[in-house]
Amino acid sequence: MATIRLGFRRQNFCLFKRSFLLLKLIAVVFAVLLFCEFLIYYLVIFRCNWPELKTPAYDGEQETLEPVLKAMFLADTHLLGEVRGHWLDKLRREWQMERAFQTALWLLQPEVVFILGDIFDEGKWSSSQAWADDVERFQKMFRHPHHVQLKVVAGNHDIGFHYHFVMVNSVALEGDGCNICSEAEAELIEISHKLNCSREQEHHSSQCGDGQPLPRSAPVLLQHFPLYRRSDANCTGEDAAPPEERGTPFKERYDVLSREASQKLLWWLQPRLVLSGHTHSACEVLHGAGISELSVPSFSWRNRNNPSFIMGSMTPTEYALSKCYLPFENTVLITYCGAAGFLVVLILVHFGFLDLPFLFGCQLLRKFKTV
Repeated sequence: MATIRLGFRRQNFCLFKRSFLLLKLIAVVFAVLLFCEFLIYYLVIFRCNWPELKTPAYDGEQETLEPVLKAMFLADTHLLGEVRGHWLDKLRREWQMERAFQTALWLLQPEVVFILGDIFDEGKWSSSQAWADDVERFQKMFRHPHHVQLKVVAGNHDIGFHYHFVMVNSVALEGDGCNICSEAEAELIEISHKLNCSREQEHHSSQCGDGQPLPRSAPVLLQHFPLYRRSDANCTGEDAAPPEERGTPFKERYDVLSREASQKLLWWLQPRLVLSGHTHSACEVLHGAGISELSVPSFSWRNRNNPSFIMGSMTPTEYALSKCYLPFENTVLITYCGAAGFLVVLILVHFGFLDLPFLFGCQLLRKFKTV
């Protein structure tokens, strides 16, 4: 009878040990998933702050502050389609972008978000149904409250290389006289005319008519393709193109806008700032009379290990920019690998195939005490 009870206790003890091991494994897996798929985005993006911008304006003798618009700029999300997109790649990278975007919205509270082109990866050859499915996924991933505006710029992967480029649609500045290009240039010329009239309001030119003038402030130019530059040779920073790629010459109308189209945009619009995407890497370039252009890196792990977005504090006359990095993909992968290794060690120790160092030390101490 005593033997049966002893065997029963041992059996219960073994079941308890196995159940305890299972609980530990589940706890470790849950903690790692919670950290890598949710908490890491809050921990990283929480460190980002809107750049400070104080722009006093004078109204008589009283000094007032101009309202500041909080704008987020991101680029090249490249949502994969049914042709080249593997389900695991889509799941991993699109979950990363969704969590990053939703976390940024919750923590940073922007008023407007601009996506600078290449929202999709296969827009230039998608079927109607595939395009509808991709758009539905995009709307789910980048859902936003009604008080936040979301504006997108067309990119070459969205509508194909026209071979056309106006928050500017830079994919319509080919200059070959096509319908889209002619319409885009006509609209740009009209906007240029209105901007010039607004800059010269005090002269009351007869050519400007009596229409409602635009604000006098110089515009911020948003587009997918960068303005013409020879290469990324002068680009620096941890999210610039790799050193071995920076010296590679850019091809006009493919990597960057043509020299002619770039000169037209700068001449017509006279922007105070240019923001572009397409290259997937960061770069800051000065054009003409000190007009700054910032290339916004890709928002997706598929294109770079350290994606980011730009935070801008904007007023009608001034701006300040800062960069917010997302979690590095390597950090998440290393965390998963470390957790997997820890689980393997835990299982081996449980079944007696491996002694932990402190257990080995305790055994040695017991032997010495016995002697």
